[in-house]
Amino acid sequence: MSPLLGAPLRCVLAAAGLAVSLLPRRAEMFLGPLLGRLVLALGFRRRIALENISHCLPELGPRGWELLLRKNYEHYGILFFEFLHFFSPLKGHYRAYGARISRLEGLEHLERANAKGKGVIVVSAHLGFWEMNPVAGALAGVKPTVVTTVLKPRWLHEKVTAARAEAGVAAAFHPGSVPTVLKALRRGECVAFMNDQYARPPMGLRVRFFGALVDTLAAVAPIAARTGAAVVPVAGYRDAEGLCRVRVEPELEIDRSSGGVEATTARLAAKVEGWVRKRPEQWLWIHRRFKHVDWNDRSMETI
Repeated sequence: MSPLLGAPLRCVLAAAGLAVSLLPRRAEMFLGPLLGRLVLALGFRRRIALENISHCLPELGPRGWELLLRKNYEHYGILFFEFLHFFSPLKGHYRAYGARISRLEGLEHLERANAKGKGVIVVSAHLGFWEMNPVAGALAGVKPTVVTTVLKPRWLHEKVTAARAEAGVAAAFHPGSVPTVLKALRRGECVAFMNDQYARPPMGLRVRFFGALVDTLAAVAPIAARTGAAVVPVAGYRDAEGLCRVRVEPELEIDRSSGGVEATTARLAAKVEGWVRKRPEQWLWIHRRFKHVDWNDRSMETI
């Protein structure tokens, strides 16, 4: 992005961040859906979302697909307001916002897994306001590191990274995230992977997801085998009142042998699918998750 364009945008985002800092949560929950419906009417990524929904949830039928599409875009509208809090100029705001809108459930599962002393690999997904998952953990005393990408332009990356750090959330940036991940696990900390997006080989393996063979992140199994870290699923969602409910599930027993990578990857994909089926309106249907998929190939059942 040109510096000439970057400076005005930074000013706009800072002003928007200040505005949402003063906005009650109920206002976000009211204005967000209105914005989402407007974006849907403008057609932004509508075709991608509708294709994904119709292929993954054929049982809903055309009317059900359209209803889910509307609810999904209402969710994106709320997300817009939630993400603006990254840009608040008020010191300590992002952490305070997390404390206000997030609630962690099942902390005992993390504590039990962490007591083994090998660190914890958290498996999560882009459900609800997923950025609150590690924030809720940090507020409860967990030391989370999220595996994520370097954003562009640089000032945007630095702003988002600083807000996460303010809330107690560290980051490992890929490509090249493995050394940071291994160090965090050796310190007995938690490292979070998002296991619901497309990942091309060699980082991804083709496993069943919503009945289709699709490239899926396969990093968790080999890292767990190498380090002995526990693998714990964590899913979040936004309830009707606007609280981001972050639920920690019991540790998964996985095959840590060299031959267990595909089975573990498939199991994690099935776990994510279960979460999405439970709250489909709060998942990223606009993501190109199903690249290179032959939807007519249904010869195998979902693993």
